Amino acid sequence: MSDYFNETHEQVRLTARKFIQTHARPYIDQWEEAGEFPRDIYQKAGEAGLLGIGFPEALGGIGEGDIFMKVAASEELMRSTSGGFVASLGSLDIGLPPVAKWARQEIQEQIVPPVLRGEKISALAITEPGGGSDVANIKTRAVRDGDHYIVNGSKTFITSGTRADHYTVAVRTGGEGHAGISLLLIDRDMPGFSNGKKLRKMGWWASDTAELFFEDCRVPADRLIGAENAGFIAIMSNFLAERLSLSIMAYMTAQLAYEAALDYTRERQAFGRTVSGFQVTRHKLVDMATQIDIAREYTYRCAALMQAGKKPIKQVAMAKNFSVDVCEKVTREAVQLFGGMGYMRESVVDRLYRDAKILSIGGGTTEIMKELIAKQIRL
Repeated sequence: MSDYFNETHEQVRLTARKFIQTHARPYIDQWEEAGEFPRDIYQKAGEAGLLGIGFPEALGGIGEGDIFMKVAASEELMRSTSGGFVASLGSLDIGLPPVAKWARQEIQEQIVPPVLRGEKISALAITEPGGGSDVANIKTRAVRDGDHYIVNGSKTFITSGTRADHYTVAVRTGGEGHAGISLLLIDRDMPGFSNGKKLRKMGWWASDTAELFFEDCRVPADRLIGAENAGFIAIMSNFLAERLSLSIMAYMTAQLAYEAALDYTRERQAFGRTVSGFQVTRHKLVDMATQIDIAREYTYRCAALMQAGKKPIKQVAMAKNFSVDVCEKVTREAVQLFGGMGYMRESVVDRLYRDAKILSIGGGTTEIMKELIAKQIRL
């Protein structure tokens, strides 16, 4: 029913849908249990053009500026029913934009095209053991030593952390606070870099998540992304698109749980009728559908503002919080409507319920979003 999408967007949607139906959905349960998916899936996504959305054509992308092309593809990728799969496949969307925008041209040309083809994997490394949302307080230190930086410190909860080839890493090159932060592009084969084993998580099982360690890691100075001590601005500009993406993941997780509950209650018999035959069930399903539609449409509005060249910081934060709240409520109700089967690992609503929780943490916690909104409305 939305009028935000055109024929091109629908073609992208169909491409993403076919990709998921062919290459992901039949295997997703297996990948969830394995804690990762085959690396060649990146190449298949690259061949389908799904990794290049939002990146400049000069670097092998499909083009910048069409937000709704990305929305259409993101909605269909979530049809995999695995937020972890989507997060790891899409780790380039948070790791690569700073490189494509602010790295030296020769670095852009070397790094970006292979990632968009799915031959290499890109990840973002900001969160540290001592803190996540407090970006201005990161401790990982990079000291200039001739034509290199010497990096010491660690990162944690890094999506695609075990097998990424390139990491966009937030480091401290200056004094305390946000003014002393820079971004460095660090490759997995650079001396002094190592990563830990996959971390075991509540949800997002198909996503390989790990710690990173830097011990006198030598990084060529030309791997500085943008100006020294200007990394905080780049990180903040990245957050707007990331939070919009998390809002999409939230309402789509809810949508999938709602659809599963709708199908199940139409078929499940109790006391001589289908479960959907009870008024209390119908009203629950109506409330679920209503909240999902509102979350989706408000997120579309935020995307439209971004498409128009605006920076709707407050609105995107609101969209993320509202969509996540809807997601948590809907997935909880879906499990309840499934009854005992909803508690079984073989049930898709079990996965969706577990995956929902990370969305209120990633990209800035719900509490941080509220503080950001408060500043925007000058409270």
